Amino acid sequence: MNLLAHGVGSRTDLPIPLGLALYGAGAAILISFVVLLTFWRTPKLGGPDSGRPVPGALQRAVDSTAVRTVLQALALAAAVLVTAVALAGPGETSRNLAPWVLYVSFWVGLVPASLLLGPVWRAANPLRLLYRVLRPLAPAPPAAARLPSLGLWPAAGFLVAFLWLELVYPGRAEPTTVAAFLIGYAVVQVGLALRFGEEWFAHGDGFEVYSTVVARLSPWGRRDDGRLVVRNPLANATAVPAVPGLAAVVVVLLGSTAFDGLSRTVLWQTGPGAANDTFSGTVGLIASIALVAVLYVLGARLSGRLAGQPGAEQPRRYAATVIPIALGYTVAHYFSLLMLDGQTTWILASNPFGLAGVDLFGTYDNRVDLTAVSSDVIALVQVGAVVLGHVVGVTLAHERALLSARRARASDQLPLVIVMVLFTVGGLGLLFGF
Repeated sequence: MNLLAHGVGSRTDLPIPLGLALYGAGAAILISFVVLLTFWRTPKLGGPDSGRPVPGALQRAVDSTAVRTVLQALALAAAVLVTAVALAGPGETSRNLAPWVLYVSFWVGLVPASLLLGPVWRAANPLRLLYRVLRPLAPAPPAAARLPSLGLWPAAGFLVAFLWLELVYPGRAEPTTVAAFLIGYAVVQVGLALRFGEEWFAHGDGFEVYSTVVARLSPWGRRDDGRLVVRNPLANATAVPAVPGLAAVVVVLLGSTAFDGLSRTVLWQTGPGAANDTFSGTVGLIASIALVAVLYVLGARLSGRLAGQPGAEQPRRYAATVIPIALGYTVAHYFSLLMLDGQTTWILASNPFGLAGVDLFGTYDNRVDLTAVSSDVIALVQVGAVVLGHVVGVTLAHERALLSARRARASDQLPLVIVMVLFTVGGLGLLFGF
């Protein structure tokens, strides 16, 4: 079972030669770059004030405190149920609902939900409801003034912690581990919110920040005046503010998926990861994130230097251009998990506590349908997601360069484009060949 083996799973039978896929992917990015330089000479995507306003009734519903409270209460009830199942449900890990909900339905499902609906976890985050319940019992948040300076660095740290649990920790799928994580995460997050204020969740809750970052490629956006609008998803990404820590978040996401692919290769399993222990996995995860960070920072700084701009500002300035790349890797690694292993959530939900004679939805005796999606479709989605993510990333980088300088020269952007080509070739190689 993929979940027990590694926390995530995928099929990697590529229906075309790997070499052709690698050359084609690299060529697609370089051709896109040349086309952009030739025909895209002025900013075209629109800024933070672009977009078509939604009807007032829809905005009032989205912004309604009552609606958000109901969503958060439902999410809290679901979290309590999952925790209870983890503690008192079936002892057999493969038949316990909790790991499947956390690692598949929630973590993986947060991506399509955020792409379709916007930053859904900001609206449905049950920790915000817990905070508001406890807030009257605590003094005024003593560190609220310090929160803006933290940026998104706390969220990057919490994402590393969760990804370590998902990708490295041997007992990740044990129901007691899931329960301990859910309880511990809630306690720590609410405790920090009582210190920094409710806006802590927008800076430090890794899941809320993850949903918000992914939602930057949804059609839903906010103008500077707070008006809810529908606009080009690329305009949403372009309008991402260059806050501290954003680059760290996307690098963590990109580096962790790179490690996920690396850990499945023969090279890793017969080499550094042969011991299959926590130490080698931890080192591999940190090294993968560090390598991605070094390549990205180097490419961004070189591009900035060639353009005559302060190099230190470039990683933050271009961080939003890495969002579609990280998303492409995420889709490539998690698509099959959601489509195949995701069925297990609905099967086990029919009898979450494993009680005799209980079958709420009539699915408890079902088995995962491995023919629901063919291996060819999965492989093509994986390739398409990686390549499309990089092409969109190059497009956003070009737009950002046009917004930052009077004239975008090919030589200015070439270092960052080369890094993106390396990410593409490396990502596809880890998925299919190495």
